[in-house]
Amino acid sequence: MTVTEARRSDLAAFLRTRRARITPEMVDLAPGPRRRTPGLRREEVAQLAGVGVTWYTWLEQGRPINASPQVLDAIARTLRLDPAEWQHLYRLAGHSTGVPADDTVRVTPQIREILDKLSPMPACLTNSRYDVLAWNPAYAVLVPEVVGAPDGERNTLWQSCLPSNLSSMLVNREQELPGVVAVFRGAYSRHADDPSWQAFVRRLCAVSPEFARLWARQDVADPGPREKIFKHEWAGEMRFCTTVLNSPAPETRMIVYSPMDDASRDAIDRLLRHG
Repeated sequence: MTVTEARRSDLAAFLRTRRARITPEMVDLAPGPRRRTPGLRREEVAQLAGVGVTWYTWLEQGRPINASPQVLDAIARTLRLDPAEWQHLYRLAGHSTGVPADDTVRVTPQIREILDKLSPMPACLTNSRYDVLAWNPAYAVLVPEVVGAPDGERNTLWQSCLPSNLSSMLVNREQELPGVVAVFRGAYSRHADDPSWQAFVRRLCAVSPEFARLWARQDVADPGPREKIFKHEWAGEMRFCTTVLNSPAPETRMIVYSPMDDASRDAIDRLLRHG
């Protein structure tokens, strides 16, 4: 399958999943009898978006047809896409703006100094694929298995999907992982032509049925604050709110874990003292 064919396949799958979540009642249509599939029918999306039924069907089948920005906007409004999903739709249809940035970044002494001065708050620098590029001592004692992983696996998405110290410690993992995969999906659409990204997804789908299931949902989201709850074997439970800070380097961000209570601050202090 060529890169273009893969994009069309991703676009088709994305549209099908978005259509399935919109009920007739949400768009003021009568449910009607004998509705065999969840969500809207293809002809209903076409009618609401003002496009031909055959054309929209071909779009969902991944056929080689072009969609103008105006038509994509009409489909996005019909399917009630949020801003992240709207941009994702544009990229899959070949209307992304600009060239995807290179995730390779040089970790400068200034970045390392900022990370170190944030301690005792755990903090790390990641790229849009969730590779961990740099970290401070507090982050290292919080998730030692992540920072000690070999190249290719020093990645918080990878470590969250496979049996690891991170996945076992993360108390609210079931609530958090779908959001992490959705943010990754949004980044992936900017790098769908990159063989290294394609290989990463194939490897993770092969070793993690859970990731494969979440990946198939086609959910998309922008990075934002999250709540992380860890349970350490002897330091106890730690609650953090993560803050995402944009880095000067393209497609990299600094993630800072702010303790949400005194017990969490005390726990991370104990880890640092014994680390």
